[in-house]
Formats: sequence, C-alpha cells, structure tokens
Amino acid sequence: MGAAFWIKRYFLAAVPLFAILAGWEWVKGTTTSADIISAAIWSALAAGIFVGAAYRRYRKALACEACDAGRKP
Repeated sequence: MGAAFWIKRYFLAAVPLFAILAGWEWVKGTTTSADIISAAIWSALAAGIFVGAAYRRYRKALACEACDAGRKP
C-alpha cells in the first residue's frame, strides 16, 4: 500500500470528523473562528492517530479482530 492509499485514508477520516465537530459547534450556537480551528485541529489529530495505528498494524503484520470481523473466512 503506497502513500496515496494512506493519504486517502487520512482524509476519509479527517473530513467527516471535522464536519461532525464543526456541525456540533454550529448546533450549540457558539460557532466562532476559534471553534472552527479547534474542530480542524482535533479532527487532524484524531485522524492521524487512526491512520498511524492502522499503518503500524500493517507494517508489523499484526492481526486486527475488528478489521477482520466483517470478512468471510
């Protein structure tokens, strides 16, 4: 799996998370530029952790029960 795969996976995690966090601030009625920046930072960090953990599992060839749960034997 090349760099494009991991970059795509990162954005597939970060963009929806940002939309959820920014939408939540909008629903609360406290949307300011600081809230939008905070949502962007938190989504970037969370997506980085998610992709970093997946990349680590991939590089070390570790089994992932949650990842394999939907696959047929």
